[in-house]
Amino acid sequence: MLELRGVQAGYGRIQALREVSLSVGAGEIVTLIGANGAGKSTTLMTICGVVAAQAGEILFEGESLRGLSPDAIVGRGIVQVPEGRRIFPRMSVRENLEMGAYLRRDPAGIRRDLEYVMKLFPILAERRHQPGGTLSGGEQQMLAISRALLARPKLLLLDEPSLGLAPLVIRQIFTIIRRINAEGTTVFLVEQNANQALKLAHRGYVLENGRTVLNDTAEKLLGNEEVKSAYLGI
Repeated sequence: MLELRGVQAGYGRIQALREVSLSVGAGEIVTLIGANGAGKSTTLMTICGVVAAQAGEILFEGESLRGLSPDAIVGRGIVQVPEGRRIFPRMSVRENLEMGAYLRRDPAGIRRDLEYVMKLFPILAERRHQPGGTLSGGEQQMLAISRALLARPKLLLLDEPSLGLAPLVIRQIFTIIRRINAEGTTVFLVEQNANQALKLAHRGYVLENGRTVLNDTAEKLLGNEEVKSAYLGI
């Protein structure tokens, strides 16, 4: 579904991605792990067109994404849940969800999807009229994921979904991610919590200094001595 070939990107003179090559197959959960500053979030931003690729290829369903605007990439079926959630704090929960469907023109389908995410996260149904900024961190993460689902993604990009959340909430979020994937959405996950990410994913990549340096099944990466030492604290 998604393939990056030798992607380079950066911010001005700062080279954040030097050689990123990876693939995500339809139906998979694939995770990208690495230290802070390795380029994980930049990889997602480059896929989404927010950061321009300077070299290399980004292919989605066999077609190049380079040069497309972020909204056009959303229209192709790639939707990101950004680090820090980035909800609209003064808008209600329902209004935040409706913003996820901004590019859609199927009112009946939007209504069905609103019902779906409120069943997925019942707390959002209870708080549909509250401003998003009044929700807890975990509830805001649920809202951000649900808002992305309203765009009907083929590929869901998740950037640090466990950031700042309590362990119980993290388990709940990861359980929902597994369910979303089982119901047909492909997931590409960037996560600082490498242990949780590899337990969730089918496959994984390790990013170091803007380069993908290792890839394998998630199970084998969990047992890799180098990965255990550098990222799992073992």
